[in-house]
Amino acid sequence: MKNCAILTMENLSDFECYDSLLDKPLAQRGWQTQLVSWRSENVDWQQFDAVIIRSPWDYQDDASSFLSVLEEIELSSTVLQNSLATVRWNIDKIYLKSLAEQRVNIVPTLWRSNFSAKDILSFFDYFNCQQIVIKPRVSANADNTFWLKKESFETVLSQLEVIFSQAEFMVQPFMNSVIEEGEFSLFYFDGEYSHAILKTPKSDDFRVQEEHGGQLQSIAPEKSLLAQAQYTLTAITKLTGEIPLYARIDFVRDNNSKVGFALMEAELIEPSLYFNMDKNSADSFAGAFVKRMRETS
Repeated sequence: MKNCAILTMENLSDFECYDSLLDKPLAQRGWQTQLVSWRSENVDWQQFDAVIIRSPWDYQDDASSFLSVLEEIELSSTVLQNSLATVRWNIDKIYLKSLAEQRVNIVPTLWRSNFSAKDILSFFDYFNCQQIVIKPRVSANADNTFWLKKESFETVLSQLEVIFSQAEFMVQPFMNSVIEEGEFSLFYFDGEYSHAILKTPKSDDFRVQEEHGGQLQSIAPEKSLLAQAQYTLTAITKLTGEIPLYARIDFVRDNNSKVGFALMEAELIEPSLYFNMDKNSADSFAGAFVKRMRETS
């Protein structure tokens, strides 16, 4: 049996995680899995043949330390998936700008740093809208993500100033389709489409994660959505120089676009892959992983 570390966080009790569904299909292919927190000290990475980044859902709290751990792994003999180069490209949401330059339709975005309360009205004016979203460029789990309404944003100004006064952040118009329809996630393993789901937030919320009350349903994506996801994955491969082992590509419907959908995020570091939502997905992932490992050996 070969050894594979599943890189995670110290405590997943507050999260819904489905990575254990990989254990059986990987074992059937000769791979033994072991959960390892990225915060663990003195790990001998040489004991593993591969490390798969899966659920380090607190990495945004100390991104530099997280990257240092990945650097240590890459310097060892083990194979890191996704690679450090891909993680570096994806960890800062400024990657969306590079995808837009490849003509991927993204949610319109302003990139800013050093938040000032006097600037906030200009954000509403820029997008000509009554609602906006502000979030950090390095973030996960909707942490420090704010849905602001023009008539009431003053109530959280002090929070915004504390969080963003010396940080890089992004501003987007609030996409009503998130609450009217939901957010679409399409999953790819080694460049091959696996499955898709629709995530809808609970009432009076915009966060679609299960931990925030979001609901999930399996879907068969319409052709235009599938085409846009494939186009995005092709652009990612061009920009990073490699096909990722896994990718989750998130869209919302964009009625103002000819392509019909706007990219929210392309998640290549630690997205939930929702193996629970498709009976074949964990096996497909295991097959894609083993195939890649054979090709790199």
